[in-house]
This record gives sequence, structure tokens and C-alpha cells, in this order.
Amino acid sequence: MAKIVAVANQKGGVGKTTSAVNLAAAVGKLGKKVLLIDADPQGNATSGFGIDKRNVALSTYDMLMSPSQAKDCIVKTAFKNVDVIPSSISLAGAELELVNEDRRETRFTAAAAILCEGYDFIFIDCPPSLGLITLNSLCAADSIIVPIQCEFYALEGLSQLMATVRQVKRLYNPSLDIEGVLLTMFDGRLNLTQQVVGEVKKFFPQKVYKSFIPRTVRLSEAPSFGEPIIYYDPKGKGSESYISLAKEFLKANR
Repeated sequence: MAKIVAVANQKGGVGKTTSAVNLAAAVGKLGKKVLLIDADPQGNATSGFGIDKRNVALSTYDMLMSPSQAKDCIVKTAFKNVDVIPSSISLAGAELELVNEDRRETRFTAAAAILCEGYDFIFIDCPPSLGLITLNSLCAADSIIVPIQCEFYALEGLSQLMATVRQVKRLYNPSLDIEGVLLTMFDGRLNLTQQVVGEVKKFFPQKVYKSFIPRTVRLSEAPSFGEPIIYYDPKGKGSESYISLAKEFLKANR
């Protein structure tokens, strides 16, 4: 059975999708069978694996509306051991469509029960909000990775995310846990970075990954070429960082 990991932070621009794409690719490269579910209507994780959103037949939207057809939504990628359930613009209206449906918060949970067989890990790239799609993701997940950028407002909104996690644990998914906190856009030369690291470690004792993600031009370029960084720039700092993170992640999940 696959372990399901949601990658979530309702604050935009923190490297959430970049981390979901590149961690999934690195874990696959290291020999584990991975499925990435793109649950963000923007579909950037889909593009990050070179999948053309305009030519997608079935997407996360279809899985959400009809969990029984989850396997039909899977798209094979060109990258080792990684499959994707792509996003589409239809997902943007899904929350309104589901608002009056029964058990609307457990659609992903039902789909995950079907998808778990055949994968070691399922990563869910959540949207930058705390709406119904993120709620579905947290209900289905075993754990959550929280990317946090090393900038002044790093901890802004995190108390709200943690309150949502606690509510999900209480009402729907008592086993949900924090998998880890990932520091992104890291620049060790800046005093601000060190201050943010200290604050984050106070907020999440024992949960901050030793691996951190630097701010690099190559990491920013890779999505426009439809490749994870470990394939686009295999010897670069970004690639080394995500391979290091994948090894740390796998060590914790032996």
C-alpha cells in the first residue's frame, strides 16, 4: 500500500509545486514507484512533467467527481517510475459543484483506496488555499509536507494551516501527521535566512528537513522545459538538493 503525502501551504509562492514535482521525480529516480496527483487548478505540476494540459482526456477533476474512475485518469510520464494524474481548468469550479454533495470531503480518500496498489508513494500537490480540494487531500493523506520560503513573512498563515490540520485530525483523519517542513529559496549568506530557520525550528521542533532548497535560476527554468530539475540540470545545486531531500524522506519511511 502506498503512503500518501500531501504537499501543502495555503500561502502562494513558497515553492510548493516545485517541491512536489522534484521530490516525486527524485524518489522515482531512486527506485520507488510514485504517483503525483496534481490537485491545483493551475496545473503547474502537470506541465512540470511535460504533459500538455490541453490534451488531457481525464484529470483530477474527473477523479474528484467520480472516484471509481481514478485509475483511468493516470498518465505515464517520460521520467523513471513516475505517473501523474493531471489537473485541468475544470478543477477550478469543482468546489462549487461539490458544495451540496454528501461526503464531499472524502472523494480523494475513496480514489486513494483504488490507487494505492502498485505505488510506493502518492504525492498530492495541493492548491494554495484551504478550500474543499485541500480538505480532500488532507483527509486522504497519511502525512503532510509543508514548504516554507526563507523570507520575512515565512510563518504568516501557518497557524491557520495547522488549525486546519488539527480539525481534519479531529473530524476525519486521526492519523494525519506532519511528515516534514521544507525550507525553500534558501540563501545561507543572509542573516534573514538564519532568523527564519530559527523561527521555523521553534514552530516545528524535530520536523524541519536537514535538506534545504536553494534559490537558483535553473530551478525556475526547468518547468518551462517540462522536466524536473534532476533531468533538466542533473549536476546543479537544485538537483543535488532534491536528491538529498528524497534520500532523507526515504530514510524516514523505511
